Amino acid sequence: MAHPANQRGAGSRTARVGPADGEVAPLHLVAPLWNAGTRGIRGLSSAAAPEGNQKKGRSLLQFLADRFYDVQALREYLFRKQAWKMHQKNRPFTYIKERYGPYAAGAYFILKLGGAVKFQGKEWIRSDVRGHFSLDFLKLQTVPVEAVDASGCAVNYQGLDNLLALKELQVLWLQRCPHVDDWCLSRLHPLANSLQELSLAGCPKISERGLACLHHLQNLRKLDISDLPAVSNPGLTQILVEEMLPDCKVVGADWAQGLKLGQEEQYRDIASPIPA
Repeated sequence: MAHPANQRGAGSRTARVGPADGEVAPLHLVAPLWNAGTRGIRGLSSAAAPEGNQKKGRSLLQFLADRFYDVQALREYLFRKQAWKMHQKNRPFTYIKERYGPYAAGAYFILKLGGAVKFQGKEWIRSDVRGHFSLDFLKLQTVPVEAVDASGCAVNYQGLDNLLALKELQVLWLQRCPHVDDWCLSRLHPLANSLQELSLAGCPKISERGLACLHHLQNLRKLDISDLPAVSNPGLTQILVEEMLPDCKVVGADWAQGLKLGQEEQYRDIASPIPA
């Protein structure tokens, strides 16, 4: 009788059925997932889900395990998907700008993100709870935008291209914007002749370096820099910003906050026992 190893076909020699004893099989993403041309996790089901595995009520963990063999590959996929969404949200609306002008394009960009805009002599325009808004503002091609409320919106460095064309913009609220950072502040100098009020309150990525870039905005009359977690010394930073913009009212931490924090640290150092 022939040995069982001699009865194996040629094709079985090129693929291992499982790991040998004491050996851990490497985890890899199934190749058809990336080459099937599908979009999103739902589209991946037809490429990777085995037959008879389409049971209802499966848990999220089982759902992902059916499609991904490598956790790192899943993380990379989700990261690329998130980056693509951010790019789409902050892309330039070239068609609207060419047909209706920069004011309408800038307003459309902010309204799509869930913000609000105000044209000169008009009321505020906001989207509803479902993100819908009227397109009547497209008729205001020659009316400048004087105020923008982008509070909490996903504006980033790229998306500022839609706002820098608003040469008559006087008020810009960017508070609690998670993607507004120091590099974004370095781009605001084209608005130096018109911008009078700027709010950066609660932006987690803004530090002293970004605030130093605001020296171009000499026409500012009000600046809110409160609640900036990346600023190490809020009180001292406010003093420096006030000297940099003497005609501007700077709203933020009390100037003595930094001094109080410094005194508390000094007292703790004195009270702490000296190690032997």
